[in-house]
Amino acid sequence: MEKIKQNAIVKKIGFNRLVLIGVWILLYILFSVLTPMMKPNTTFVSYSRILSIMQYACFMGFLSLGVTFVIATGGIDFSIGPVMFCAALISGYQLTSKGWPLAVCLVICILVGMIFGILNGLLVTYGGLPSFITSMASMMIAKGVGSVFTKTQSVSWPQASAEGGWYRNLLSIKAGGIDLPVGLLILFAGAAVCAVILNKTMAGRYILCIGSNREAVRLSGVNTKKWETLAYVLCGTLAGIAAIFYVAKNTTVQPGLGDTFNNDAIAGCVMGGTSMTGGVASIGGTLIGVLIIALLQEGILAMGYQSHYQYIITGIIVLVVVYADLRSRRRRN
Repeated sequence: MEKIKQNAIVKKIGFNRLVLIGVWILLYILFSVLTPMMKPNTTFVSYSRILSIMQYACFMGFLSLGVTFVIATGGIDFSIGPVMFCAALISGYQLTSKGWPLAVCLVICILVGMIFGILNGLLVTYGGLPSFITSMASMMIAKGVGSVFTKTQSVSWPQASAEGGWYRNLLSIKAGGIDLPVGLLILFAGAAVCAVILNKTMAGRYILCIGSNREAVRLSGVNTKKWETLAYVLCGTLAGIAAIFYVAKNTTVQPGLGDTFNNDAIAGCVMGGTSMTGGVASIGGTLIGVLIIALLQEGILAMGYQSHYQYIITGIIVLVVVYADLRSRRRRN
């Protein structure tokens, strides 16, 4: 095992990432075999299935990338799902009821997410509130704001064929009769930017250091509040971007929802190697973790089961990964 880990290619890609890629491949093979057995005349091996997995991973990926920064500081954000819905509801209402330009409404999506990120960051860092309590409160506020703004009515964004439906091309675009996953390419580009921020900039280094030893960083003269606030701002902004890809896939947004996406986003992040205790984070791992979550969601539905089974499996995976991370830290210490 140690020889494999020391291999030049393995070290460059990352042993944990290779394991995750192997898990994704094994799960895909498993669902390919089980789906026809559970539902005769049904196949899992198709381009439409792959496309559905990638489309789900698009908005979920941006949520997970955002919460990676927060968890890297040792905090948590349970508001990202409702914030995504709130952003989609507010901007969608302005688009459909007020006739605002689509481009302006897409910017509003991002701004709403950023505002919630700023709010969470200031309350946690300068207000001294626990991130758990702050994000739970923000989750309820986001649900309430979205419901009040739209008068508890659902909002339907334009279909692809309607005027202003061009935003759906951000998710996929037809070329030669095939839907090309443009959204996944945008997600990869966004992940590359996040990786540079986290691993190659002063901001990213301070965010990771805060998660490792906040007090030591503070005593060294670093303004920890500023950099920790930035992590929450990035998280909120990426939740706003996720809202754009969510409506590109689903078009209709209902108020008062979004909680379940918190769990999937955090699960993908933790599964990808980001430590819940802070100080260790992997953007590439987060991406692969999200693809595994998306595959689980599609595979369980393809076999005819409800999404509740996905929650059970995801919860078990998170428990195992967090337990393994804690054991690994204890051994190192």
